[in-house]
Amino acid sequence: MALKLMYITNNERIAKIAESSGVDWIFIDLEINGKEKRQGHLDTVISRHHISDVKRIKNVLTNAKLLVRINPIYDGSEYEIDKVVNDGADIIMLPYFSTKDEVEVFIELVRGRAKVCLLCETQKAVDNIDDILELNGIDYIHIGLNDLHLNYNKRFMFELLTDGTVEMLSNKFKAMGIPYGFGGIARIGQGILPAEYVIAEHYRLGSNMAILSRSFYRSTNEEPKDEINSVFENGVREIRDYENLLLNKGRDFFKENQSKIEDIVKKQVELIGI
Repeated sequence: MALKLMYITNNERIAKIAESSGVDWIFIDLEINGKEKRQGHLDTVISRHHISDVKRIKNVLTNAKLLVRINPIYDGSEYEIDKVVNDGADIIMLPYFSTKDEVEVFIELVRGRAKVCLLCETQKAVDNIDDILELNGIDYIHIGLNDLHLNYNKRFMFELLTDGTVEMLSNKFKAMGIPYGFGGIARIGQGILPAEYVIAEHYRLGSNMAILSRSFYRSTNEEPKDEINSVFENGVREIRDYENLLLNKGRDFFKENQSKIEDIVKKQVELIGI
């Protein structure tokens, strides 16, 4: 099992390099409604991609799928979904939903013209997840640790890995046969919670996909092409090499990895609280 790797960009040059390096899904992020209010005070990226980016990026891809995160359901959802479908989105992601009704409307608006991916990132969505999973037409689910930890008033987003939330949701998705993933990963050896610990947890939980985080590659759009190539080629290869190592690891390894994650998360929460 190799994780489907996603990378968020509306830059044609970087999208092509990411694709050629083995990134599976290029991710256009149109979500803006309500996001500034939720995340404006945090060190997070609000992408500010434009709907015109969908066709532009689709035109440079040959192998990678194009995933488009739209806005939460609103008056303009039908137009937005029709537009991104017509411009080539392979997968459409619904963020920040809370109810079965919202997801049902989303599935109906997509009408099977693209794959449906849900971004589970609200406490109400978690509370309603059993009802939501009764719906037909859900192709993928991603657990958004950033907004979800804010919803739960957690201090550090990876607390959701250690308090049982991600494991509980993973088990529900697995039981329904729906491919799922969670959070983002940095390069091997990097990140407050090192990427290899997170990848091992993906494998323990049976996760299928992960986003390459902002720290994987911080673009200024001015780097030489060779430098960008090197970051992606080496970074993706290191992830794949580490995944191959995990295939031969037993239960004790993954239990020890869990303990390491718990220790790091506990220390980070204590630091944030100071």
